[in-house]
Amino acid sequence: MNRRIFLICACLLTLGCFAKGDEMSHMAGMDNLDDYTRPDIVNAGSRTFHWLSTVLFLLLVPSLAACFSFANKVNSSVFLQTISGIYAIFEALLFRFADNDGVENRVSRGTAWTILILLWSSVFFGCLHSGTGVLLKNKKLQTFVSKTGETKIKYLHSGLSFLVVVNGWVKVCLAPVALFGFCRESHTGQCIAHGVMGSAFVLYGFIYAMVLVIPWIRNNKGPYSQDYIDSWIMCIWGIVNTFTEHRWGREGWNHGDYQHTAMGIIWWAGGILGIFLSRGGRRTFVPSLLIIFTGWAMSEHTQHLIISTKVHYLFGLVLMAGGSLRIVEISFLLKDQRTLETIHSFQYLPPFCLVCAGVLFMGANEEQLILVLRLHADHSAYSLVAIAGAFMVYFWMLSCLSFYLRLVETQNKGFLSSYEPEEDVNYDINSPDFELSDNLSEET
Repeated sequence: MNRRIFLICACLLTLGCFAKGDEMSHMAGMDNLDDYTRPDIVNAGSRTFHWLSTVLFLLLVPSLAACFSFANKVNSSVFLQTISGIYAIFEALLFRFADNDGVENRVSRGTAWTILILLWSSVFFGCLHSGTGVLLKNKKLQTFVSKTGETKIKYLHSGLSFLVVVNGWVKVCLAPVALFGFCRESHTGQCIAHGVMGSAFVLYGFIYAMVLVIPWIRNNKGPYSQDYIDSWIMCIWGIVNTFTEHRWGREGWNHGDYQHTAMGIIWWAGGILGIFLSRGGRRTFVPSLLIIFTGWAMSEHTQHLIISTKVHYLFGLVLMAGGSLRIVEISFLLKDQRTLETIHSFQYLPPFCLVCAGVLFMGANEEQLILVLRLHADHSAYSLVAIAGAFMVYFWMLSCLSFYLRLVETQNKGFLSSYEPEEDVNYDINSPDFELSDNLSEET
């Protein structure tokens, strides 16, 4: 019976989404492309190679290094971080993500130096944690290690390793912005809002995936449920958003102020209810419902460009789907429990919706969509490419989590664990199945 209810809810959600999408496709037209000339893209091959190198050495390799660090395999982590650190030196000193005028975004340039400092700081503390002889010959460093403690140095190295990955994400996402000369002057604020909020949803999806995949987090019997923590975060974010999106009493209200302030109000109001309902480790629907309302607000957020309105609508639609599927998971699949013995394939879908919504929102800033119009593409083609990127990001997240679990499993079991004999097996040398029995009988 519960499976039928679950399937009915999923089908109704899907049909409702497609019905609304079909209605909107008939209501909205296309932007006039006469005013948009095709962009002049120079050195596309070398720029693409540079960006792919940045993805490899400043995001993917540091991600593996972070997995090694959290799995307490510090030497391997330091080795990978050294490789990335060498590339980061060239990135900061020589390489540029410059536009056609030879100018690189200041934030993109600053991120190159930030990730360089973080990488070599990670290498330094990793060497201290692993007990590298060259460093520990210094008496001051010996005193620092003894006073700080090995455990704190390990946590510091792991924290820096994670920050390297976060900065690598920012660097990779800022590279196209810098290459095309986006987000300058009056467009800076909008780009920052899209980048921060979109990345927040991507991080939110990663946290959901981590709670799902890592067994000791998924099976946690602590006093606080995931919904309790989510409700606190949403409440705090709502309070901050309420009083920072508009300068109360110092300026007039505009359309955007109303939208963002109202969103902050519903988040702290819903967060308070979620905190109350999820106390004592109980599950609640409130965080998921807040995600649904946020997605609905974004889907109704009319923009200056038709393509921007449609991309915002798809972002809101995916976000609503993620919140709805999360409620279905909590209520019908888990039945208000923390976890199940096995992970069902359906449980991977809500985190993906959050990641997908985040990627779509990051790419929904006005200048980036104007570039799509200048290329004479439409919202559907652009959205499919963005969703393909979300698939790859989600694959990267799950791969890192699986790799980390494999490292921990190997460390706990040991290399020869599969060859150890079972303790409860009794060998009978007189049995015909015992392969040495013939030789023993001949010797006797």
